[in-house]
Amino acid sequence: MAVLAAATGGALSAPAAADGEPAPGQVTFPTHCLPPQEAGLPPAEGPTTARITVDDPAPQVGDTVTVTYQVAVTPAVNPVGGELPADVLTPTGRVLLAGAQRGEVTVVGARRNDPVPPGAALPAVTMTGTFTVTAPGEITLAPAGYTLHTGHLLDLDTTCSATGTPVSERLHATPLPTANLRSVALAAAYGKPGAKVEVTAAGFTPGATVTVAGRAGAAETADRVAATADRLGVARAQLPVTDRATSAVVAYEGPGWSAERGSGPAAYTVVDAAPLPPGTQKLTATVEPGALGMTQAGEDIALGAVPYGEGGAAPGRIGTVTVRDARGGPAGWSLTGKVGDFTGPGGVRIPGGALSWNPSCVAAAGSPSVCVAGSAGVVGPEGAVLASTPDAALVGGTFTVDADVTLRVPPYTPPGSYTAVLTLTLS
Repeated sequence: MAVLAAATGGALSAPAAADGEPAPGQVTFPTHCLPPQEAGLPPAEGPTTARITVDDPAPQVGDTVTVTYQVAVTPAVNPVGGELPADVLTPTGRVLLAGAQRGEVTVVGARRNDPVPPGAALPAVTMTGTFTVTAPGEITLAPAGYTLHTGHLLDLDTTCSATGTPVSERLHATPLPTANLRSVALAAAYGKPGAKVEVTAAGFTPGATVTVAGRAGAAETADRVAATADRLGVARAQLPVTDRATSAVVAYEGPGWSAERGSGPAAYTVVDAAPLPPGTQKLTATVEPGALGMTQAGEDIALGAVPYGEGGAAPGRIGTVTVRDARGGPAGWSLTGKVGDFTGPGGVRIPGGALSWNPSCVAAAGSPSVCVAGSAGVVGPEGAVLASTPDAALVGGTFTVDADVTLRVPPYTPPGSYTAVLTLTLS
C-alpha cells in the first residue's frame, strides 16, 4: 500500500453541413434571453440552434472527455447602443449529462467575434469543457442555458435560459478491466496418495459454489471437491489427492477453470508410496517450498505539481517493489494495484480513474520465471495488473517491479494537496 499526493497550483461558427443539411446532432430549442438591465432592451424569445460534440464517443471509466457546445443561432441581440467591436464577446454555458452518469459540464469559449451592428443578433459561439467518466453505459448530453458576456465600455451579460432541451450527443462508456484477485492456499505442499490437503480459496463471490480440483499441467485430474464461499468470499475444503499425476491444485467458480474466474495453481507433490523390492533402501531428500512475498521501497509517493487553471499531468513513480517467489511448483503470480479517489481541500475529489501507470519488471539473474510487466493504462478503483509471471513446469525467482504514474488533473481544480491510497495485492 502506498499513499500518493498531487498538488495543483474564440467565437467560431458552427460547422456547415453539406447541401444545407443540419450537422449531425444539431438541435433547436426555445430560449428566453434576458438582456442586461443597463441595455434597456426587452427579453428576447426565440429558438436556439446548437450542437454538442465529444472528442471520444467510446471512453473507458476514468477517461477525461472534452465536450464542445456550439451555438449556431441565438435570439440574443447586441446589448450596446452602437456597433459591438470585434473580440469582446465571451460565452459560457452548461451541458447536461444523463443516463449512466448524471450531472452537468461547465463550458467556456474564447473572447473572439466579428463586429456586430447595432440591434443585430449576436454571432455563433463555441464553448468547451471536460468531465471525467465515472460509470459505464450510455451517457447522453443535452445543451442547457448559456451566457453571452460583452466587455465593451461596460461588462454586460445576456443570459439565455432553456428547459427540456433535446439530446444532442451520446457516448458509450466501457468499464475498466478488472484484476483477478482470487487466490488458493494449501496447508501442505506434498503428501502420500490419498492424503487430504486443507485448501483455502479466497476472493470468490459470497455464496458461490467453488470447485477445488487437482491439476497436472493444463489438464485437471480426478481429484475434486466442492465448497461454498462464505460471506467474505472464502471457501474451505479438504481435497483427497489420490491421482499420482496431480502436481497442483486450483479453485474456480462456474463450469471450468479460467484465468478470469479461477485461482491457482498452487504446487502440490504426491509422494510415491510404492513398496520397494527386497534388499533395497529408499533415500529421500526433500526440498521444502518457501513462500511468495514482496517488499516495497517507501510508502509515500509525491507527484509533480500542475498549474491552477490549466490542469494537466502530475507525474511520479511508485516505490520499487521486490517480489520473491520461493514456492517452486507450477504456479505463477500476479501483482495488481487499485487506487481510490484523490481527496483535497474541502472534500474536493479527483477520481481514482484519473491515475494511469506504465509498469516495468526485471527478473534477477538465475530466476526460472519470466516477469511480464502489466499494460500501460488506467489503474482506477477496479484495479489493473502491475506485473505477473506465467504458470510453468518450474517457477520462482526474484523480481524488481516499477511503474511511472501520471495523474490527470482537470483544469481549475482548487489549489491544494490531493491524496489517495494505492493498494498492491500479490497472489
